[in-house]
Amino acid sequence: MISSESIDALLARRLQTQREAFLRDGPPSANRRRNDLTKLKRALIARRSDIERAIQADFGHRATHETAIMELLTLVNGIDYLRRRLHRWMRPERRPTPWQLQPARSYVLYQPVGVVGIVAPWNYPLSLALMPLATALAAGNRAMIKPSESTPATSALLEAILSELFDKEQVAVVTGDAIVGAAFSALPFDHLLFTGSTEVGRKVMQAAAANLVPVTLELGGKSPVVIEPGHGEAAAESIAYGKLANAGQTCIAPDYVLLPQQEMDTFVDAYDRAVRRLYPEGPDSVDYTSIIDERHHRRLLTLLDDARKKGARIIEVGNRQRNARNARDAMRKLAPVLVTGATDDMLIMQQEIFGPLLPVLTYEDIDEAIDFINARPRPLALYSFGAQGASREKLLTRTTAGNVTINNTLMHYAQDALPFGGIGLSGMGAYHGVEGFRALSHAKGILVQSRWQLGKLLRPPYGFIANAIIKAMLR
Repeated sequence: MISSESIDALLARRLQTQREAFLRDGPPSANRRRNDLTKLKRALIARRSDIERAIQADFGHRATHETAIMELLTLVNGIDYLRRRLHRWMRPERRPTPWQLQPARSYVLYQPVGVVGIVAPWNYPLSLALMPLATALAAGNRAMIKPSESTPATSALLEAILSELFDKEQVAVVTGDAIVGAAFSALPFDHLLFTGSTEVGRKVMQAAAANLVPVTLELGGKSPVVIEPGHGEAAAESIAYGKLANAGQTCIAPDYVLLPQQEMDTFVDAYDRAVRRLYPEGPDSVDYTSIIDERHHRRLLTLLDDARKKGARIIEVGNRQRNARNARDAMRKLAPVLVTGATDDMLIMQQEIFGPLLPVLTYEDIDEAIDFINARPRPLALYSFGAQGASREKLLTRTTAGNVTINNTLMHYAQDALPFGGIGLSGMGAYHGVEGFRALSHAKGILVQSRWQLGKLLRPPYGFIANAIIKAMLR
């Protein structure tokens, strides 16, 4: 934790230490970057049990398999992807040179920006802190990380692991509450990457603007699922998995479903069966995650109560809770439900849900579904279930979302070759893939001309040759 010393002064000194070290040592070599990524990967694998226990402590309950799959596997695969391609990305990129500037050559050199600030959320407290870190290290930067105060056990373990691997001049972890987070966001980093809510993202961007710090904002929003006629039953299990992994506390979880009216009963039955298969013991299942804290649990109950009072139908799905292991676990688990008849005046259709509640709405044709999506802020993810054809093409071309997965949910995040990011209120900028490397690099354009240059003929005193060249260039 930050001591009683001035937070602003302490954070500024830590940033200055890293910046001075960056200027002193210069950009790290490709081998140094690969070695840093390798030791990070090895430490994560070696500390798997500690990581699973820490996240379990923070959530009250989360399956170790879920942590291994949703946090460690995606993170290790992402690190491997960076390592394998790093040499190629670091090579100068040749660009064409116009005849007017010949003889010459042009290229782009991707160099580290310096010190990257990373603000991580609580829902995936390991991977959403360390995937940005791995990307920053691959790009040759130093980094300061501010993990969420809502996951203190994971934050403490994160600080312990990284302090063993890296000197604080290279990687530093800053823990603390929202006051520390606000001071952190106001630091003059060379780039700031924030993952969290749209509401907090606005404040982070405003704080960064004072120092003209470029930002990557990974926010959230209401990610829709569009089911085409005849595909409701087949889609149900993928949607249930995407919605209920981490009890819905996932920024790209399906937030509502749009399907044809005639598919409603089929989908409800299929979703109920899928939930029973995934979690045979209902919310008591060892694989079903708790809501992170009481505040979020109450918030979700408020969404349900508001929808019920305003006329929505609440449909219980899956096996229901029977024998909670302890009182704390019982309070923190929320059984999955479907919500039909939801309307725009309901809170559940206005706020990102971030829990195991799923509104199901109907549409007459694909144009109505597209209009419904486009009347709302652009989502972080969009999911489509159906056959390849005109309807899918229209949905993809006439809607705008951060990313899309077709005939599944969540999986675009695990495809490291694709950029991951939002648009509009769901975020700006992207990381993963080469886009992540470039987002945390400065693309320096370099023109190398020979001592004899055609351009010298366009200097005063002007005459016949200059006129001929200008005439040729303006054709």
